[in-house]
Amino acid sequence: MHNIRAHLIVEGRVQGVFFRDTTRMEAVGLGLTGWVKNRFDGSVEVVAEGPKDKVDQLVQWCYHGPPYARVTGVHRIDEDFTGEFNAFMIVF
Repeated sequence: MHNIRAHLIVEGRVQGVFFRDTTRMEAVGLGLTGWVKNRFDGSVEVVAEGPKDKVDQLVQWCYHGPPYARVTGVHRIDEDFTGEFNAFMIVF
């Protein structure tokens, strides 16, 4: 399976509910690289790279997130895989 890159904007009640940390844990568990961060508009942004099936699993997880999150939308843009990341991290 080939590697892909997905760029997501996750909307809803996704800040202050451990969305970033649990996204990082999910991504690490799936063997993905990239980053997650809070945006000023209250959404969360995610860039994930890795095998297509694993990236798709993370995207599906983002539709509900951790228990206290209330996701109202996930916007996905598929981008060219770059391989630029060594880990999956929270960025500020």
